[in-house]
Amino acid sequence: MILDVIGIWIAAFLTLAILSFVFGDNPIYKFAEHIFVGISAGFGVILALNQAIWPSIQMGLDPSQHVFIRTMTVVAILLGILTLIRLEIFTYIVPSLVWLSRIPIAFVVGIGSGISIVASIQGFIFPQTLATFLPVLSPEYMIDLSSPLNFLTSLLFTIGPLVILLGVISTLVYFYFSTEQRGVLLGIAKLGIIIMMITFGASFGYTIMARFSLLISRFYFLLSDWLNIIR
Repeated sequence: MILDVIGIWIAAFLTLAILSFVFGDNPIYKFAEHIFVGISAGFGVILALNQAIWPSIQMGLDPSQHVFIRTMTVVAILLGILTLIRLEIFTYIVPSLVWLSRIPIAFVVGIGSGISIVASIQGFIFPQTLATFLPVLSPEYMIDLSSPLNFLTSLLFTIGPLVILLGVISTLVYFYFSTEQRGVLLGIAKLGIIIMMITFGASFGYTIMARFSLLISRFYFLLSDWLNIIR
């Protein structure tokens, strides 16, 4: 019980310390920020060691594994050790070997880039391309007038493919600079601007909504768990 109360007071203090940034940068905010960064880094390291690195090493070096897998595990361990040479302390002890840390970093950057490119193509480009091939008019698209909610849902489902098609075409036309945009081409380009502004606005609004949700949760914690004003 006492530990719970102490935890609530510490959480309340840190919450108020972070919110104090509203009045400008101050030592209390920096104190809370450093605690947050330090605990996050420490928790991340322990979590990675316990749930990713050490289990992978144990599984890779298991005698039942194929010799190729065990060899690759040893290579991965050596690359991980070489990464530690990047630490500042080794720049004073063995400055001539610091360049070896670039090898595992190159592996990480190369593999990460390859995976992210494939993921972006499969997760964003292909689905958006396929969405432009949906039938604009289909017998399956019927307006449901049974209720206002069903009407709006069916209406959005019906005009959705048309909106996607117009949005993609108008946005691509806006970035078409090989010829001067005049007449119909200029009108389509302006439609592309409107589509992009709606997209950026929706994305920004979603971000703000998520931040306000976090802020409301912290205020609720202060008024409920700490001050017991709200039950």
